[in-house]
Amino acid sequence: MVSQWAEETFGEAAKALTEAVPACLARAHERARDGHQGVHTQTLEAYGHGLYAVQYEELATGLASIPGATSVRLQARNVMIVSGRLIYPIRYAKTDVPVTSARLRRATGLRAELIRRHGPEPLQGELDLGLEELRPRETSQDLDRLPPDAELVLVAYACSMSHGVIRAEWGTAELRAEDRYLIWHHHEPLPVPHRPPQPPPSRATT
Repeated sequence: MVSQWAEETFGEAAKALTEAVPACLARAHERARDGHQGVHTQTLEAYGHGLYAVQYEELATGLASIPGATSVRLQARNVMIVSGRLIYPIRYAKTDVPVTSARLRRATGLRAELIRRHGPEPLQGELDLGLEELRPRETSQDLDRLPPDAELVLVAYACSMSHGVIRAEWGTAELRAEDRYLIWHHHEPLPVPHRPPQPPPSRATT
């Protein structure tokens, strides 16, 4: 099913995106899991770093064939723009918790500034205490590569090594600077195929 919001946001590309985005996330998990199993680390460090990298690669590959899709380079990652919307993935949890609990690790950096520049207008204006100039901002020239009118659509998902993609939603959100929580203006679930839990990773032998 394609939602009214998706149709209004992406037009004719809505159905293809609704199907492709969850599939891309699932493939990213599988690649990260395989990478972890290949290096046999005792921690999940390899899985986490691998998932961060391949989520962009899978979305870039999986969405490239959608009519009108283009890519832009942000911090050595290709991110996709479809129907004037920048599709940006964020893994917000490792367990099945609501997307409303999503928060960034930092209130500065590319992700934070991306949300500020291309996310929705804040629901409530920030209290002007004359401290705006003291707030650190992302100065990466990568953000200048984006079309000024590109609107940000976040793909927020919960995913773990043992359970794969548990929950995925997309929508628009602003960033609350004081606690780094995402304040969603709109969010709705994406269809995630059920996958049986995987056995725990084996520990490396010495």
